[in-house]
Amino acid sequence: MPDERLQKVLAHAGVASRRQCEELILQGRVRVNGQVVTELGTKVDPVRDTIEVDGQPITPEDKVYILLHKPQGYLSDTRDFRGRPSALGLVPDGERLYPAGRLDARSEGLLLLTNDGELAHRLTHPRYEHEKEYLALVVGKPTEATLRRMLRGVERDGETLRADAVQRLERLGSEAQIHGWGKAPRGMAWLCILLHEGKKRHIRRMCAALGHPVRRLIRVRIGPLELGDLSVGEWRHLTEGEVRKLKGETIHHRH
Repeated sequence: MPDERLQKVLAHAGVASRRQCEELILQGRVRVNGQVVTELGTKVDPVRDTIEVDGQPITPEDKVYILLHKPQGYLSDTRDFRGRPSALGLVPDGERLYPAGRLDARSEGLLLLTNDGELAHRLTHPRYEHEKEYLALVVGKPTEATLRRMLRGVERDGETLRADAVQRLERLGSEAQIHGWGKAPRGMAWLCILLHEGKKRHIRRMCAALGHPVRRLIRVRIGPLELGDLSVGEWRHLTEGEVRKLKGETIHHRH
C-alpha cells in the first residue's frame, strides 16, 4: 500500500472528519511510531506504522452510512449551550458519526451521517460540486423577475448568493403529500431550489435579501441520495448501490 497523508489515514479510520483530523495533528495529539507529528501532509504507511491519537492506537472501523430525516429544532451534530438536541442522538452509535454537510437547527430533511471522513470531506467540499435540492416555503409570491435575480446572484454581507436553478411550485409532488407538507398557505409560495455550493444559511439569506423570508426549509436530495418517504426523525442505512454512486460522483467531480 502506498504511503498516504496522515490526516487522510486518520479520517479513513473514523477518528473524525478530515478537517478535524488536521486540527488534532496541529494540536500535537497524534504520534507516529512514538513521535509527535504536527506537520500536515506527513506521509505514513497505515499498515506498517503505529499511529496513535491521544495515546490510543487507531484501528480501522467498519464504515457506516446513515440517511436521516432531521426534524426541525435539532442540531446537525453536537449539543450546544442552549440545550438543543442533537440529530446524532436519533441514530444508534450517533456519537461516532458526523454529518456530511450540515443543516441549521431550523431546517429539516435529508442529513447524511457517516464515520467515513474521506467521503464526508468530498461531499462537503465545494470543489466536488454535489447538487443539493431544497423545498423552501417563502413569504409572498416571487415573480419571474425575482427568480431570475436568484440565478444571477444577490450580494449579501460581501458574498454573492445564487441558485443554480429555481422554480415556483404551484403544487408539490406525491413525496410532499406523504410528508404532509401540503399546499402553501395564503400569501406564501413553495420554491424548489438547486445549489451546488452551500454558503452558511445560503437560501435563507438569499430569499430574505429579495423580500421573501423563508418559513420552512427542507433538503430533499444530495446528489443521488433522495429523502423519499422517510418520516421525520426516521433513518435508514444507505444501500451498497447508493454508496457506490456517492463515491463514483465524488471521483467524477474531482478537478
